[in-house]
Amino acid sequence: MIMGMSITRRTLATYFSWRFLGAILGLFALAAVLIFIFDLLELLRRSGGEDDAGLIRISLISLLRTPQLMEQVLPFAVLFGSIAAFLALSRKLELVVARAAGVSVWQFIAPALIVGIGLGVFAVTVYNPLAVVLRAQSDEIAAGLFGREQNFLMQTTGATWLRQDGLDGESVLHANQILAGGARLYGVTIFSFDRDGFFSERIEAREARLGDKVWKLSDVTVYTTEADPRKYAAYTISTYLTPTEVRESIAAPESIGFWDLPRVIELSQRAGLPAYRYSLQYQTLLARPVLLAAMVLIAACVSLRVTRMGGIGRLILGGILAGFVLYVLSELGKDLGGAGIVPPIVAAWAPGVFGVLMGFTILLHLEDG
Repeated sequence: MIMGMSITRRTLATYFSWRFLGAILGLFALAAVLIFIFDLLELLRRSGGEDDAGLIRISLISLLRTPQLMEQVLPFAVLFGSIAAFLALSRKLELVVARAAGVSVWQFIAPALIVGIGLGVFAVTVYNPLAVVLRAQSDEIAAGLFGREQNFLMQTTGATWLRQDGLDGESVLHANQILAGGARLYGVTIFSFDRDGFFSERIEAREARLGDKVWKLSDVTVYTTEADPRKYAAYTISTYLTPTEVRESIAAPESIGFWDLPRVIELSQRAGLPAYRYSLQYQTLLARPVLLAAMVLIAACVSLRVTRMGGIGRLILGGILAGFVLYVLSELGKDLGGAGIVPPIVAAWAPGVFGVLMGFTILLHLEDG
């Protein structure tokens, strides 16, 4: 008898797990399609009909960078997917029957928690590195699409400013696109100054590659106040920057995969550079399963409350408010942790831990008084 009940509950847990997994993945896929369509339309609108910006090329750029954009959507997909699954189970009276059979609220929430944590582990260990690789390929395909389209296509990594020093004097470097962790730059403009601090020349280059204490420029135009513009196929600018310093200065933490982050953090620390941003990204990824578990618990809180009190509007509003609160906390922690004001481990883990504690507290109040 006891063995039969154990098998039945195991079967029920498996059934609930598949229902939650299907709801979450379905919502995630729908969001991915919508993001891809809107991103594609926006890129096509801003391309201005450039010859190099064909439909296939723009579509491929958008398609390859969609997975990384979806990383920000995953917690909300888990939240609303769990709400949808709880609501569907309640409408079909499956939760009512399970409760009548002696299944506690913790037993039918456990499968959802396992699914959420499992998705978090998969998202960190497999999905994130894959998304970073695809994003890098998207940047490679977008590389060289300048002119009127550079201002939006190069937002794949964002324009940046960098002040540097070298044998020739100081210079200020501006780039529209960053590749290879800062070792390759596209759409480069350099303002050079002599040793006395006076403006020397303005250099515009299609591409810059970081070599041994030098930037190697290609397709260059040099502007000075004393002569007409001169064009060069290749040009060099000295720099004291190392690859680690360039990466720490201008490379986005999101451009580095989960498995590579510890090495980047170690290299930055050995070079005596602050690694707050990379440590924060690493801890944020480690805390992702906890954050998704918090989303499942919050979904259970609002769903069970609505099941008893009625009102789909309250369900949707409660989910939106809960997701918004955790999102604000995550962004606040990211800003504080990235600036070194708060330890990265605290900034990354606090939202998820807070959500889990809040969810357990509300469920205990609802179920056990």
